[in-house]
Amino acid sequence: MRRFFFAVTLLVFFTSVQAQPDIKRPKLVVGLVMDQMRWDYLYRYYPRYSETGGFKRMLGQGFACENTLIPYAPTITACGHSSIYTGTVPAVNGIAGNSWWDKKQQRAVYCTEDKTVNTVGSTSAQGKMSPRNMLVTTICDELRLATNFRSKVIGVAIKDRGGILPAGHSANAAYWYDNSNGNWITSTYYMNELPGWVSDFNSRKIVDQYYDKGWTTIYPINSYLQSTVDDKSWEYKPFGPAFPYDLKKWIGKDYGKINTTPMGNSMTFEFARTALVAEQMGTDAITDFLAVSFSSPDYIGHTFGPNSVEAEDGFLRLDKELGAFLDFLDSKVGKGQYTVFLSADHGAAHVPEFMQEQHLPGGRVYTGKLTDTLNKSLKAIYNLPNIIVSDDNYQMHLNHPLLDSAKADKEAITQWIINRLLTEPGIDRAFSLQQLNTIPLPERIRTMLNNGYYPPRNGDIQYILKPGYIDAYSATGTTHGLWNPYDAHIPLLWYGWGIKPGKTNRETHMTDIAPTLATLLHIQMPSGCTGEAIPEVLK
Repeated sequence: MRRFFFAVTLLVFFTSVQAQPDIKRPKLVVGLVMDQMRWDYLYRYYPRYSETGGFKRMLGQGFACENTLIPYAPTITACGHSSIYTGTVPAVNGIAGNSWWDKKQQRAVYCTEDKTVNTVGSTSAQGKMSPRNMLVTTICDELRLATNFRSKVIGVAIKDRGGILPAGHSANAAYWYDNSNGNWITSTYYMNELPGWVSDFNSRKIVDQYYDKGWTTIYPINSYLQSTVDDKSWEYKPFGPAFPYDLKKWIGKDYGKINTTPMGNSMTFEFARTALVAEQMGTDAITDFLAVSFSSPDYIGHTFGPNSVEAEDGFLRLDKELGAFLDFLDSKVGKGQYTVFLSADHGAAHVPEFMQEQHLPGGRVYTGKLTDTLNKSLKAIYNLPNIIVSDDNYQMHLNHPLLDSAKADKEAITQWIINRLLTEPGIDRAFSLQQLNTIPLPERIRTMLNNGYYPPRNGDIQYILKPGYIDAYSATGTTHGLWNPYDAHIPLLWYGWGIKPGKTNRETHMTDIAPTLATLLHIQMPSGCTGEAIPEVLK
């Protein structure tokens, strides 16, 4: 009798174990980050987006978070990519800028530099990169952990930081573009030689094919009513004065010019498609993650400005390619079998001279020249050279070893610099970062600066520019980096498996993307996550 009851108990146990439902996950997650996309681009060009393109499809069939903000400053590429994927801010993940002055090493450090690794796929030094400077895990790392590293994770971007930081520490691979030779490369952090499919892709030299076609507007140029007329003096002109741009002269010579054209996006899409097929991503029950960043909008935006024909044409073309990419995912992974999110790492300010032409506030602050002037004046007063060693990320970094050895009065020097900065027409505030939480300052701005502050990699003095003013090194183009809505208000669209169609106008944050994905996938949030899941997005 005991054996009978024991057998029945075992049968019930095993039946109940077998009856446990599988965890439901998509076959593939695709993260699409537009490097420099203001939120208003979704609607500025909406009438011209294709009905079969990507933006209208994601807006109409997916979920839109209309009021997504970056919760920190500086609003810069490396910070944006790392914060999207880690679910936290630079104060926690440690990526304090594209580069920063490292107090311990007493030198400028690039966000993904790694002198312990070597380039794979090229003889240049552009592959000496890894994610080691990032202090926490990404959502991609957590997916790898949750599946005992059976999930495949690949990062892709023209910019190294756009491919490396999202993919995380445990990625199968990250690939980026070497503009010295036109190859897609990686580093020995990931592998010792390129897969055959990457070598085959490089051998095609598709950059030269794009150059041969040149860049003309996709529609008649007189129909670009959302843009300033072509050929303005404040635009940098890398290809000539105006459309159409003949790029044939750079075939086989300058592989970097493609970055500042829509064909940089085309090349990135083509590489991402090739990676997905070659690595058989999204073909089994184990969820894979493809993290793709599109760098060309940033190059185009910096060069020509948000109100340019080049920017409009770039996004109209990007919309069509996004639609084709979603069609590709439908055919290769299966419609409804994958999840996509689309966001941006930052926006951008309008070109100051464009603003001035329209009687709107704006201007340039030539920070590099200003720092040189400050150092010359400080040397005359204190007889010490190079007291300011860096002006990275809207902060002044003092040469502490020099000042300590000279027993100089740091407090007096700091106050002198602050007083001088406040005489600049384009600087709104300047203060010691030690006083960040005591000086009068709007709470949103104070919070953003706190969230961007990681002490070993941040400076001594913070300065904030007036709205419409930019940190400039030339008299053309524009940039980004501060708290203002044009820099910090970004798109966030969700589409596909597990996504409930709709929208929300409540405030959400860039750092909410990773915990929302964690909830969707039933996995742990990244190790430093401070964001919150967005429940409205999920079915």
